[in-house]
Amino acid sequence: MLGVALVAILAVCGVAAIMLQFPAFFQGFKVAGAVYLTYIGLQMWRAKGKLALPQPGELPARLARRTLFSQGFITAVSNPKGWAFHMALLPPFIDSQLAFWPQLLVLVAIILLLEFGSMLLYASGGKALALFFSKTNRVQYLNRIGASLMFGVALWMLLG
Repeated sequence: MLGVALVAILAVCGVAAIMLQFPAFFQGFKVAGAVYLTYIGLQMWRAKGKLALPQPGELPARLARRTLFSQGFITAVSNPKGWAFHMALLPPFIDSQLAFWPQLLVLVAIILLLEFGSMLLYASGGKALALFFSKTNRVQYLNRIGASLMFGVALWMLLG
C-alpha cells in the first residue's frame, strides 16, 4: 500500500504540473493513456488464462515479512499499469481553484481504502478462488471482466 500511495502522489504531482503548464499536451497524454488502457484490455481479453497453482497437498514456501514487504513495494512502484492508471484517473479530480494537498490526500486515502479492501478480499478468498479458478476457462472470464473495465476507463478518459 505504501508503494501504491507513492505512485499515486508522484503521478498526480507530475501530471498536475504538466496539466497546468501545457493543457494541450495533457489532452494528448490523456488520449495516449486511453489507447494504452485499450491495448492492455485487448491483451487481457485475448489471454488464455492460466494460474500457477500449487499441487494439492503442496504447501507454499513461507517468506519473511521484510521480503514480502519489499516484493510488494517494488511491484507497486515498478508497475507501469499502476502509473498509467493513476496518471490518467486522478488528475481530472484535482480542482485548480482549491488547495492541492488536501485534495490529493483525500484521493490517495480513497485509493488506499479501496486497495486495502481489495487486498483483504484477495487474501481471505484465496483458497476458495484457487478452487474456482482451477476449472477450465474461469481465469479467462476474470480476464474478460478486467478487460471490459479497462475499456470502460479508456472510454471515460476519451469522453471526459
